[in-house]
Amino acid sequence: MFKLEGKVAMITGGSKGIGLGMAHCLGKRGVKLAISSRGEEDLKRASIELKEEGYEVFATPVDVAKQHSVENWMEEVINHFGKVDIVVNNAGTNIRKPLVDIEEEDWDRVIDTNLKGVFLVGQAAAKQMIKQGKGGRIINVSSIFGGVGSSHQTSYASSKGGVNQLTKVWAHELAKDGINVNALAPGYIKTPMTAGWLNDEDRLRKIIDQTMVKRVGELKDLEGPLLLLASDESSYMTGQTIYVDGGWTAQ
Repeated sequence: MFKLEGKVAMITGGSKGIGLGMAHCLGKRGVKLAISSRGEEDLKRASIELKEEGYEVFATPVDVAKQHSVENWMEEVINHFGKVDIVVNNAGTNIRKPLVDIEEEDWDRVIDTNLKGVFLVGQAAAKQMIKQGKGGRIINVSSIFGGVGSSHQTSYASSKGGVNQLTKVWAHELAKDGINVNALAPGYIKTPMTAGWLNDEDRLRKIIDQTMVKRVGELKDLEGPLLLLASDESSYMTGQTIYVDGGWTAQ
């Protein structure tokens, strides 16, 4: 099961955090990795780290909110690897502010990255996969806040709710082309980026109390769901948002 060797995966936001964890997960299964990020230094570090593990990596700076940047990346990946089989739409950002304090620029930055970016990458991927004629997998990274509300998450929750809906719409449109589209919606996952505020004992306790399994998620908790959605074992699954949240959204 989960045979992925020789597949090519494009991962946005692949230089750190969840995206880098997903790159490691797929790389271990023999997947060729095309990772992107806006931060060139982070991208270089991630590329070195992945190559040291023996993975085949093609790293490219990309602004997912710019159509020309996304299209150029797709062209470069096809020139380098010859195809794309899996796309992981992971790039994201957040600005946590009360509703009354959100600036227009804050809203635009989050929506452009988290929703417009997913749209642009998904569109480019769909065009290429249709052209190849062999189907494919598009995996959009959503969040628990695409399905539940929380204070100070106006733009972020809106963007992730939009990602859930894009996932359903694309599944309808692309099923005839053999392209499955699903979303992964993590809860709080411990990464180098979240470690700082997870060290706040009060905040950590509130998060743990909200989950059924009484712990924060680890990157390894996303590996099984990712491999399922990336492989042929999920051929009868499309249009779904899978919550990996310790039971947060089931309460």
